[in-house]
This record gives sequence, C-alpha cells and structure tokens, in this order.
Amino acid sequence: MARRLGRRKEPEKDKMLIKGSEKVEGGLSTRAAVLLSKFYNKGIIGSIGPVMATGKESDVYVASPGGSGLVEGEQYVILKLFRIENSSFFAMGDYIVGDPRFKRIGRTKQEIASIWCRKEFGNLEIAQKAGIAAPKPYMFNGNILAMQYIHDGDKAAPQLRNVELDRPELVLDVIIDNVRKLHAARLVHADLSEYNILMSCGMPYFIDFGQAVVTRHPNAGAFLRRDIWNILNYFKKTYGIGKDPGAAYKWITGRVVLLP
Repeated sequence: MARRLGRRKEPEKDKMLIKGSEKVEGGLSTRAAVLLSKFYNKGIIGSIGPVMATGKESDVYVASPGGSGLVEGEQYVILKLFRIENSSFFAMGDYIVGDPRFKRIGRTKQEIASIWCRKEFGNLEIAQKAGIAAPKPYMFNGNILAMQYIHDGDKAAPQLRNVELDRPELVLDVIIDNVRKLHAARLVHADLSEYNILMSCGMPYFIDFGQAVVTRHPNAGAFLRRDIWNILNYFKKTYGIGKDPGAAYKWITGRVVLLP
C-alpha cells in the first residue's frame, strides 16, 4: 500500500469531457481535430476533455472510451499529443539515431513528432508482451497516441515521488525486476525515475516510453546504468535503502560493470 503525499482536486466527470463536435473549441488545433477523427471512428474515444498534464514534449488529455472492444470496461482513455512546435525533439536525437527500427528520420518537427509517437506505441507493445505493468497502447495516428488510463481507486494514479510507500523495499524489488524483464525483451526505458513511475493499488507502473531504446542501440548500456542509478538513488535518499548498483546491473543483464 501507499499513501498520497498531497491531495489534488479531481475534475468532475460531467465537467471534464467535451463532446466530439467541440474538440476544436476545446483548445485543440484543426490538424489535431482531423487526426482525432480516426480515434472517434475506430471507437477508441467518445469525447475528449481538457489538458490533464503537460510535459516537455507533449500534452496529455483524458477522454471517455468509445465503442471499441479495445477500451471496453475502461473508465477513461488517455490521449498523448506530441507538440509539433516543440523544437526540443531535435535534442532527443540520441534516443532515435542508432535505433535500428528507424532507418529514416525526418527533418521536420512534424516528422520527428510522428516518429516519437510511433516509437512510444511500439515500446509500450514490447512492455506489455514483457509482462510489466505499463499502460496498454490502443492506437496512434500522426502525433497522437491513445493508451490506457492508470488509476488508483477513483483517482488518477500518482507519481512514485508523490506517495509514501508502506513497503518500499518490496516496491523497489518489483521495479528492478521490471527493468530486468524489459531488458530480456531487448528494451531499455532510458528515462526511468520517480517521475515516470505511477503507483496503482501498491503496484508500480512504468510510463513515458517515448525515449526507450532497444538493447542494440549504441547508448543502451549507458541509459540502463542511468536508470538503475536514478531509481536506487531515489530509494536511498527517500527510504534509506542501500542497494549496490553494480549488483543490480549484473542481475538485470548477467554482465558485470563498475557503477558508482
């Protein structure tokens, strides 16, 4: 179990969702509205609400599920819109260049945003097949990704940093085991931290897979070492749990490496 460290007022459901015909007036661009029409037509979403969260490269919206069997039984669907105008995508080349899945990389912001979206969708599929707790990807179109809404009871699941864990050592073991499962599936998250892990019913869920790389990527080893260091350092500072990063790396990969 985990206790939230702060309380955030959740929007009322009937005030949170905007009908499909109002999506442009709800703050979305005409281009986004055109791309979203496919999500409506495929039954992934029924209506879309205001921005739920913002990040460096994307805005996250909450939507009601449509009639597709993919979202049957879900309370909400998450829409992640990668911002085309965000020039920081060009600084993310280390996570795309060298990935054998992407032989041709576009030069425009729109092309890079679309690649980033397709990349996150594919990485989430790998995570699902690897058996780790992560949002289910439903579909993508252009720079928009639809995926599972992770909740904790009747509220959105909080970030790891915003909860007080009752059994932190157990949660840390689960996180490291998930890193191992991802590595066995030939994927490295590459941006793992207390910000990119949600806590739902005491279970850690990995999110934000856009930067994740396959283990054949030339920087995969460095990214993995950083992931391990970030997580172990957080648990050491927050809960006083000391684990050897080198031992964790060896257990995950089967290889020995010197880590600080």
